[in-house]
Amino acid sequence: MSTSPQPEPKDRPARLGVGVVGAGRVGPALAAALQLAGHRPVAVSGVSDASRRRAAQLLPDVPLMSPAQVLERADLVLLTVPDDTLPGLVEGLAETGAVRPGQLLVHTSGRYGARVLDPALRAGALPLALHPAMTFTGTPVDVQRLAGCSFGVTAPEELRLAAEALVIEMGGEPEWISEESRPLYHAALALGANHLVTLVAESMDLLRAAGVEAPDRMLGPLLGAALDNALRSGDAALTGPVARGDAGTVAAHVAELRKHAPQTVAGYLAMARATADRALAHGLLKPELAEDLLGVLADDATLPDDGSDR
Repeated sequence: MSTSPQPEPKDRPARLGVGVVGAGRVGPALAAALQLAGHRPVAVSGVSDASRRRAAQLLPDVPLMSPAQVLERADLVLLTVPDDTLPGLVEGLAETGAVRPGQLLVHTSGRYGARVLDPALRAGALPLALHPAMTFTGTPVDVQRLAGCSFGVTAPEELRLAAEALVIEMGGEPEWISEESRPLYHAALALGANHLVTLVAESMDLLRAAGVEAPDRMLGPLLGAALDNALRSGDAALTGPVARGDAGTVAAHVAELRKHAPQTVAGYLAMARATADRALAHGLLKPELAEDLLGVLADDATLPDDGSDR
């Protein structure tokens, strides 16, 4: 991100009235970040009590209105609704004439590019897809976390500079994603971030079952170092019994998981197989050790232990 001096918000040109449709965790935070850049939040729509509380906390004194009223007031509209809701919302707003020519219409879905906004484009809107690669809490800390956050940006070529400028104003770093690559891009983020939460939560559950009183304190330094090493070194950071080819240790893991947490066995085996494949390809797992290890990780290892000899 540029470190050159930036003009004060009041001195910057083309300040926009910002509206939010969908006061979930993302929309109010982005609008608050744009407010810090000198734009003016003018209206927000939210249905649930939780969304209304978030809007009141992050955007105090900004009136709650219907989606159509938000579009009537705003020059820049943030559509921050669930992925499956977005296409129908856009079509409905366009069909009812709520969309104004020249209005910037921004959605924050990772799944979709700019084409999902085509109904609004035909009504004269300027479509932008700006997806923050960040997990949100729905609290003011989210605005701080946007500093240095990457945004997946997709827009018509003529709007590329405008899209990137908005991301930079929110403190983010624009990363251009082609329209056809959006589903793969989103799958990659979900694989890393969403599944990480599941893995960490399951690990903490198992540590509690093993008698560890503070699993978060035990895992914090370990996982922090593992994440840092992985981001720096990729597959070279692989370690542990799978990467070493310790088939006996892995078999013991599977046996213990079957006894104490059978619901985790399938996930353990799937991740261990993926780890073994990457370790073998990277030269970390010796081929002569891989055969026994992969035998332990074979599909029939997921069968329940019925006490018989196999």
